[in-house]
Amino acid sequence: MTSSVEKKLAELGITLPSPKPPIANYVPAVRTGNLLFISGQVSVDGEGKMATGKLGAGVDVAAGQAAAKLCAINILAQVKAAIGDLDKVVRIVKLVGFVNATGDFTDHPKVVNGCSDFFVEALGDKGRHARSAVGVSGLPFDASVEVEAIVEIA
Repeated sequence: MTSSVEKKLAELGITLPSPKPPIANYVPAVRTGNLLFISGQVSVDGEGKMATGKLGAGVDVAAGQAAAKLCAINILAQVKAAIGDLDKVVRIVKLVGFVNATGDFTDHPKVVNGCSDFFVEALGDKGRHARSAVGVSGLPFDASVEVEAIVEIA
């Protein structure tokens, strides 16, 4: 049976990719009680192509927002792998978005909106969350964006 969240994703033209395995010594998700902590997900699509480069140095805000949306899609793929059914998501509690940016770039919140807006579009009020948007000097594999999440689950 397809979950209502997956039906909504299909309406949006989104197919969840197979979750990416960890690239180092960590696990992609940890559940404690009713909280699921999702390790940082980078801006890679289902075909393995990564959005790379620095915001403020050749990557514009719109491209950064698209990269952040990819992070959100990968977060949902990890959530589904961890709990099996996206309808068990009670709420996206907190996101921390890391933006690979030059020192003078200041639109980190606009970039991470690509992730936040997608969660609200896909999950409605369950997608509204607390959030931080942080600029960093580099990310693994020169990814443009990485986002980690805390998700409340039933």
